[in-house]
Amino acid sequence: MEHYVIQRLGQHGDGIANGPVYAPGALPGETVTGTLDGDRLRDIRIVTPSDNRVKPPCSHARSCGGCQLQHASDAFVSDWKKDVVRQALAAQGIAIDLNDPITSPALSRRRASFSVRRTKKGAMAGFHMKASDTIIPVPNCQLLHPDLTAALPMVETLGALGASRKGEVSVMLTGSDLGLDVAVTGGKDMDLDLHQALAELARTHDLARISWNGEIALQRRAPVLRIGAAEVTPPPGAFLQATKEGETALIEAVKQALTQPKSVVDLFAGCGTFALPMAEHAPVHAVEGDRDMTNALDQAWRNAKGLKRITHEARDLFRNPLIAEELNKFDAAVIDPPRAGAAAQVAELAKSTVSRIAHVSCNPATFARDTATLLRAGYDLEWVRVVDQFRWSTHVELVALLRRNN
Repeated sequence: MEHYVIQRLGQHGDGIANGPVYAPGALPGETVTGTLDGDRLRDIRIVTPSDNRVKPPCSHARSCGGCQLQHASDAFVSDWKKDVVRQALAAQGIAIDLNDPITSPALSRRRASFSVRRTKKGAMAGFHMKASDTIIPVPNCQLLHPDLTAALPMVETLGALGASRKGEVSVMLTGSDLGLDVAVTGGKDMDLDLHQALAELARTHDLARISWNGEIALQRRAPVLRIGAAEVTPPPGAFLQATKEGETALIEAVKQALTQPKSVVDLFAGCGTFALPMAEHAPVHAVEGDRDMTNALDQAWRNAKGLKRITHEARDLFRNPLIAEELNKFDAAVIDPPRAGAAAQVAELAKSTVSRIAHVSCNPATFARDTATLLRAGYDLEWVRVVDQFRWSTHVELVALLRRNN
């Protein structure tokens, strides 16, 4: 049987040998064997293990597709994620020193989406197997906050109540300060019997809110999340930072980038992850494409004490970015786009007089592309902070300070 020496780790966490040949679960420097299926190895056996190989801390690691790097040491993962950012920047001709990632601890995920399918005896809830539609129960998951793990039986009950016999539903759980917020998508149509069953389920498990296919089915109390001095009730299924520790690291980096601003524009503001903390120091104009999120942000600001004024605007920044003349009203900007980046909005920032930009990103490649646009326009990249909010995954986040030079 042919032996393969793993040369590097790919962006999806697979080991890569010459060819290229992809070996899931292998690490650089290891010699492996397996059955070649196209360009991928199956039935892999590690002949010579790497010094960076560790025993996965989770009992579900071999089957669950939720994590890609539990078999690698923390030090290796930290260095690899730094290198992912370094290579993305180098591809745009940018070089800068990077910190060791700030990594969220185990058992800290406060938000997760579970797949649920009905069975003959009830329902099964969990995550998908690696590269499969098969659902794996994850009662011992080492990522999830214990509040979410304890709710898995409730999630299975939801599936039994509301999933079709052939379909799969998605149940998003978010831990709030006042109980779990539950958002179900893909469920059968709501009727009186289902609504009554959900009400009983909410009472039994002391749930804060249940939404069903995008609509609030019942709310026993508002699911509240504290961001800085404010309390936010996000709309059902709204984007939130996955861990409190990751959110704190990102906020602190943004605050460090934008010390003592006179006025701030927050682009892709969501429910106010950065707008609310920055309003402790300066007026903020928050722009977000989802009106429900801007409404939640506005309500949180109005109920908070001691914050500067936050104005808000529901606007599609991909199709209708703030133009330079609008941006010139502000001396500082936060931009936190989705994975696709924000080429159109960054092009307008590049033409603006905004003096400092805190650039937050969950995709090093689009971050590097957009940063290169700003550098060509006369900004300097002063520092980049790497944040590993999604422990044991291939995802990496970062915050950077760009300052317009004189």
